[in-house]
Amino acid sequence: MAKKQASPEEFWRELEAKTGEKVLARSLGQYVSGWEEFDRKPGNPPGTGGQGFPLWGLIIATSGGFRFHHFPQVNWLTTLARFGSPDGLPQEKTIFIPRDNILSAVLYKETKWYKKIFSSAPPRLEICYRDAAETEKKLILNAEYKTDGIAEALVPLPLA
Repeated sequence: MAKKQASPEEFWRELEAKTGEKVLARSLGQYVSGWEEFDRKPGNPPGTGGQGFPLWGLIIATSGGFRFHHFPQVNWLTTLARFGSPDGLPQEKTIFIPRDNILSAVLYKETKWYKKIFSSAPPRLEICYRDAAETEKKLILNAEYKTDGIAEALVPLPLA
């Protein structure tokens, strides 16, 4: 018997209940760099989270901050790449940056129609933040789907 899959609306309601935060904006994207835990394993290409393959996941702006949630990816290509590896299968990974630690968030995307035709670069989300040691860092992700509103939802508007 097949397992019943939750609808997207149910997924987002469950995430809000689990985190206690309202989802303000969301997108699908790929991790590029800027999170030490994801970049620890030497020898793997940038943007792979130390696992040797690109990390795709959900980019989520919530009332409490920023989240990037990578779900484990298992397909025939990753299985072959992992064959004989002592590390086993890919693991679920999450980035969370509290809203108070976010210094700025900017989404860079091509706006000229003629450049969009000749460029395959996806919009790039750059989030400047302070880590637990109060060091300024920059998290970079490629945002692929429904990118509007992500950066704006992460930083409050200045008071007039």
